Amino acid sequence: MSNHKHTNKLINETSPYLLQHAHNPVNWYPWGDEAIERSRAEDKPILLSIGYSACHWCHVMEHESFEDEQIASLMNQNFISIKVDREERPDIDSIYMNAVQMMIGHGGWPLTVFLTPELKPFYGGTYFPPIDSRGLPGFTRILLAIADSYQTRKDDVAGSADAITDELRKANRFHGSAEMLTANVLDQAYVGLGRNFDSVEGGFGAAPKFPPSMSLMFLLRQQARTHTTAPLEMAELTLTKMAGGGMYDQLGGGFHRYSVDAHWLVPHFEKMLYDNALLARTYLYAYQATRNELYRRIAEETLDYVVRDLTDRSGGFYSSEDADSEGEEGKFYVWTKAEVLEILGPGDGEVVCDYFNVSGEGNFEGGASILNTPVSLEETALSHGIDSDQLRKTINAAKKRLFNAREERVRPGRDDKILAAWNGLMLTAFAEAASILGRDDYRAIAERNANFILDSLCKNGRLLRTYKNGQAKLNGYIEDYAYVAEGLLALYEATFEEQYLHRAGELADAMIEHFSDESDAGFFFTSNDHEQLITRMKEFFDNATPSGNSVASLTLLKLSLLTGEDKYQRPAIAVLRMMREAMERFPSAFGYMLGALDFYLSEPKEIAIIGDPSSHEVSNFLEIINSQFIPNKVLALAPDSRPADEASIPLLKDKAAVGGKPTVYVCRNYTCLAPAVTDEELAQRLAQ
Repeated sequence: MSNHKHTNKLINETSPYLLQHAHNPVNWYPWGDEAIERSRAEDKPILLSIGYSACHWCHVMEHESFEDEQIASLMNQNFISIKVDREERPDIDSIYMNAVQMMIGHGGWPLTVFLTPELKPFYGGTYFPPIDSRGLPGFTRILLAIADSYQTRKDDVAGSADAITDELRKANRFHGSAEMLTANVLDQAYVGLGRNFDSVEGGFGAAPKFPPSMSLMFLLRQQARTHTTAPLEMAELTLTKMAGGGMYDQLGGGFHRYSVDAHWLVPHFEKMLYDNALLARTYLYAYQATRNELYRRIAEETLDYVVRDLTDRSGGFYSSEDADSEGEEGKFYVWTKAEVLEILGPGDGEVVCDYFNVSGEGNFEGGASILNTPVSLEETALSHGIDSDQLRKTINAAKKRLFNAREERVRPGRDDKILAAWNGLMLTAFAEAASILGRDDYRAIAERNANFILDSLCKNGRLLRTYKNGQAKLNGYIEDYAYVAEGLLALYEATFEEQYLHRAGELADAMIEHFSDESDAGFFFTSNDHEQLITRMKEFFDNATPSGNSVASLTLLKLSLLTGEDKYQRPAIAVLRMMREAMERFPSAFGYMLGALDFYLSEPKEIAIIGDPSSHEVSNFLEIINSQFIPNKVLALAPDSRPADEASIPLLKDKAAVGGKPTVYVCRNYTCLAPAVTDEELAQRLAQ
């Protein structure tokens, strides 16, 4: 074992990000009583640094500043330094990110915030270079100035901290609308999205471009609701451009975090579990809506990437992979033309380079190329005088050879902590893929993940946030409960194992009991028995991930239909009423919540199947149902061996097989159409 000159209090943490800093010369503490009490006892301000493992600039600041003995000495003399993994503690990150955005007008990671011993923020920023550079003040200068201000102008610091804290406590406070919830909200949101749509490259706005999964889901819903072509065209352009860009890993599957340019070429190379969960679902829905095999392929390759590189033997899913390897961003993923030709030879190599846009001069740093497909396979075949089918075989064979060669490279670092919320997102993706694509292997992966969550991250009916090396810890947040409950519902509809529905209901009950605002609508980010912070936040905006309130709303509405329990519907509708005006005005910030509103307004289809799930007839029924994009539905099944009056799911009660044959009931508001016993009858009922 190597000897380290320095070891700090982070050495006992499980977060890979915190452990990366455990041998800095900085006297880092994890967030907790020990650091806070020391700050108060010594009357020193807290230097709070927040980041995450896949964050490129977090690594840069660590190398430049936190590994520097002189800078560390300044930090140790004048501050109590606390390091936080934002993925483990989004509650802390959310509060202090809001504070920094108030102070300087923008945020990001690494997040650097200075707090009083009472945890009130008084100064902050993001990345600081070690010395003045590119218009940014050096971290050394910042440390000296803050230390001096705290010692010589303590009243001014306290006044500033109080003012910022007061503003934080007012943040994210919305008031319900007196107007009715109508489809006009959805239509106005669609118009708003259209104003910012890039009709050439897809997506919204200019560079940088983030994958707009939730807005695309809403566009697909809008097409299904209005039967107009424009929303689908917007979604398809974006999905096709992203799939052909460098933001998609053309060899290994899966998406990088975002594109630094407007045409999806140059990515920020980290891969996040949540992006790939949301994008896999979006491509699955697009496949249902269009039957375009490209979308199926991208969804499957993305999920297969997760199985291969982000799945723990326990069944849990890891959090992310870094952008960097060997100290260089993207080095694992990019190619020179010489490297490709060496592996494939000059014949196939030239045409493969042409297809993947690999050139001698490159499209990235140092003459390297990011693989992307700006020209279709058919156009490439035509330009080389090759048959399209033959070129497809050549490309597929070349991808395998290049992938195998890439596997010999030094891999980017992997953050192997397992987060409840992000696992819930990916659970939903695998469960839905199992249903939509008829993939039993995906169903098995989803069941294994659900059982891992329920066995390892649940304790006394409550969720824990994070798991690593056999240790689960930290209270779950609203997003943990909402995402996992949604995943369990999706898994119920993929397996019809009622235990998953019941466990989803238990999490929903805990959500309502521990996160509801008893004096207003909406769910707090933290539970009522959580550690007390300087404010208790609510989050409604759908950013990189959907807000807990958005997912909770949709999940509770579905649970209400399946269970017949009004207690689930009421808080969901209250959230939608509260956010009515905001959804209309800022649709790009509410993509998932707009989906919940669409579900509520649509009179969802309630589909009850009576019959043996392993029978040929029921398999056909499920294929018909799942092959269509029907976003607003719930699905339940009872084997015909169970008496109808003993069904534990209200949707199934008093429904029986007609003539002893497997039967499907398609209902709305518990009013059912005539039962269907043939494939043709079911297709007719679904179209009504």
